[in-house]
Amino acid sequence: MRMENTEDLVRVVLAGLELDTDEDFEHSMEEMLSLVDACNMEVVDVVRQKLPHPEAGTYLGKGKANELKEAVIQTGAECCVFEGNLSPAQLRNLQNITGVEVWDRTRLILEIFSRRARTREARLQVESAYLQYMLPRLSGMWQHLGRQGGASGSMSNRGIGETQLELDRRHINTRIAELSRELETITKTHNVQRAGRMKSTLPSVALVGYTNAGKSTILNKLVEYSGNSDEKKVFQKDMLFATLDTSIRRIHTEGNKDFLLSDTVGFIEDLPTTLIKAFRSTLEEAAHADLIVVVLDVSDPYYRRHKRVTEDTLKELEADTIPRIYCMNKADLVEDYSDQLPKIKEDEIWISAEQGRGLQELLDMIIAKVYSGSETVNILLPFARGDLLNLLHNRAHILSEEYQADGVAVTVNCPAELLERVREYQVAEPD
Repeated sequence: MRMENTEDLVRVVLAGLELDTDEDFEHSMEEMLSLVDACNMEVVDVVRQKLPHPEAGTYLGKGKANELKEAVIQTGAECCVFEGNLSPAQLRNLQNITGVEVWDRTRLILEIFSRRARTREARLQVESAYLQYMLPRLSGMWQHLGRQGGASGSMSNRGIGETQLELDRRHINTRIAELSRELETITKTHNVQRAGRMKSTLPSVALVGYTNAGKSTILNKLVEYSGNSDEKKVFQKDMLFATLDTSIRRIHTEGNKDFLLSDTVGFIEDLPTTLIKAFRSTLEEAAHADLIVVVLDVSDPYYRRHKRVTEDTLKELEADTIPRIYCMNKADLVEDYSDQLPKIKEDEIWISAEQGRGLQELLDMIIAKVYSGSETVNILLPFARGDLLNLLHNRAHILSEEYQADGVAVTVNCPAELLERVREYQVAEPD
């Protein structure tokens, strides 16, 4: 179900099942309301149930499933959206009971990603994830065609529905293979581009965090704050998954200690595995960063839980050992801290990106981290030491370079481990 006319809200019934092991069921339901809203849907009724475990056939109990059907009839809803994830059998059975389309949490997130995808890469990634989600759920879609004959050859004893199911599966598998090849080509291009950025010697910093924590706002504010008017601002809006594509901007700072800042797709609890796999090349921008800035919306009472989700996702991306700063954003909305911004404690800083409070302090923390142990020196390398010049180009920040009669004069911000290798060629700062 794709809603092309964004002015018309699709009426849905939201269904949630609270298990005995659920600690924050209400938070999950509130988050589902935000996801439904982000998908241009309107919740017209809510059906809840508490059980020790989901029912194998219908997720909800039989009575609640019938109550869901009545809610659909009474409200004229076009779809049911479930807070949890449904098995193919549960999905099929619930659609038969309610008579309308049924979505689970994964399908809803996939639909949002589909609507937000702007670049060709993002569209391919979402399509791949969607097809992988749909493949095991095809059975039952053609049951209405019955077990009619009419085919010949090996399919002569199969109904039209079974024939169509096989054709669909074959088509989807072929398309998934095509998408995998296209995305592999794009990933190789990303790797080449990333290698080029690494050779530029500018440190890389990645903004990561739960969706709608304010990452894009921070990136735009830092671009604006650094006076880099040539850099294009990224799209920002107070909504879940406002941006899907990784954006990279150069941040200018005093003392020529520039760095590259990337804004990655937001995380969310129970982010579909197919999406993590599909967007892995995009998310790996964080895995190759010199520093990660974890952005948290501290005005959200569940921000500690969001922090845990972010940490778990970073671990899955094998980025959990990279140094990080915890940026507690939207702190102006927290009564105890609104008059104390910015508030800094070790690797944690409380700011308000929207109000511009704490940006300089955040910049100072980033620079201190990424340029830790480095020193800016002037050296004069003999022409015969081209090996050292290449090494500096690859692993240091060249501020200026000039070919002179007796060698190459370089001003470089050099990491401590390289400093000793060029120390003998250090010269006094020119007048």
